[in-house]
Amino acid sequence: ISIKELVTIVAETAGFKGRVVFDTSKPDGMPRKLLDVSRLGQLGWSHKVKLKTGVKLAYESYLESLARKLDD
Repeated sequence: ISIKELVTIVAETAGFKGRVVFDTSKPDGMPRKLLDVSRLGQLGWSHKVKLKTGVKLAYESYLESLARKLDD
């Protein structure tokens, strides 16, 4: 997944309606790192949550945490 795709998912989840600007004059970040998760699969592990769902759950957890802090 590209950074742009991840930004889109996070923005949609958070309800962000603004404009996201990428500065293409800057380096484009880390070189690509590919991971092989086949060994994890052999050990019986597999993901249970899709990325969009995970981002949504993390954001909801953050909002709940923030609400608790404001109540204190």
